[in-house]
Amino acid sequence: MTCTLRRATVEDAETLSKLATATFVEAFGHLYLEEDLQAFLADAYAVDKQAVILGHPDYAVWFLEHEGRAVGHCAAGPCGLPHDDVKPGDGEVKRLYILGEFQNGGWGARMFETAVAWLERNGPCTLWVGVWSENPGAQRFYARYGFEKVGTYEFPVGRVRDLEFILRREPAPAR
Repeated sequence: MTCTLRRATVEDAETLSKLATATFVEAFGHLYLEEDLQAFLADAYAVDKQAVILGHPDYAVWFLEHEGRAVGHCAAGPCGLPHDDVKPGDGEVKRLYILGEFQNGGWGARMFETAVAWLERNGPCTLWVGVWSENPGAQRFYARYGFEKVGTYEFPVGRVRDLEFILRREPAPAR
C-alpha cells in the first residue's frame, strides 16, 4: 500500500480534528460511556485546539496519507507529561495513531522516526511518551526504540481515569 507523510499546517485543523476523533474512537471508544467519550472528543479534538497546535512553532504534526486521504497522524512537541524529571528542552511524541486498515505496514515506525528526528533537530534530547497501561503492543513498540517505564499518571476521559505509563529515553552519550 502506497502512503506518504506530510507535515500538517494550520489549514489542516479540521482534517486533524476529524482524524484524531476517528482514530481515538477506533482504538479506545469501546472503553467509555458514550456521554464521557463525546465530551472528551469535543474538548480534546476541537478544531480550534488543533489549529493552535498546528500554528505553534514548538509543535509539529504529520499526516500519513493514502490517495490524498489522511489515515494516520503523529504529533510532537515539548514534554507535558507529569513527571518530576521533565526538563525544558525535553521532547514528547504526543500522538501516534493510524486507522486500523493501514496498520502493520511499517508506517507507524516511519511516523515515529520522523517525529523523533524533528524533536532532535537541534541535538539529542531526552524523549518522553505516555502510553496506556493496557496497550502492550504500543509498549513493545516504544521499548524497541529504547524507551523505559519511569512513572505513571491518570488520563481522564469523563468519569474514567485510565492508568497511563510514562516512558522515557535518555539521549545517546556523546562520542
